[in-house]
Amino acid sequence: MKDKSEMLYLENQLCFPLYAASRLTTQIYTPLLDELGLTYPQYLVLLVLWQHGEMPVTEICNKLLLESNTVTPLLKRLEQKGIVNRRRSESDERSVIVSLTQEGSTLKEQALCIPEKIVASFSASNISEAEVIAFRGTLLKLMASHHPSPSRHSRYPRGKVSNN
Repeated sequence: MKDKSEMLYLENQLCFPLYAASRLTTQIYTPLLDELGLTYPQYLVLLVLWQHGEMPVTEICNKLLLESNTVTPLLKRLEQKGIVNRRRSESDERSVIVSLTQEGSTLKEQALCIPEKIVASFSASNISEAEVIAFRGTLLKLMASHHPSPSRHSRYPRGKVSNN
């Protein structure tokens, strides 16, 4: 039986390899995104919009598991770059709707090569594409077990309204 204190060794923690892998992932994506003039968080926002089209800020936040005070500055910068438009909803002025501009839609075509390049970046290692896909599946299960889908549970408790 292991000494209980060994549970506090860095190599026995789940948090450290997840943290380190997250940082390494951002490092892998950064040069590819620099070519598009995007940061990694901006890319994540665009992935949501490319997939789902125009949507309220609250839905973007739900999909990215982020708060509006994190997403709103990203959207402002994307709007300044001419990649997205933001407008108040006609039916609910508290809600801000985000849509892609023509430039934002064009960026999607330029970004199509990114997933292939990411998979190719693992080819020099002993990690197969199947292992990367399985790992992603495991991470998605982990996320789902600790953060229920917004469609099943509202992000905001009853009576609270988002101010984005």
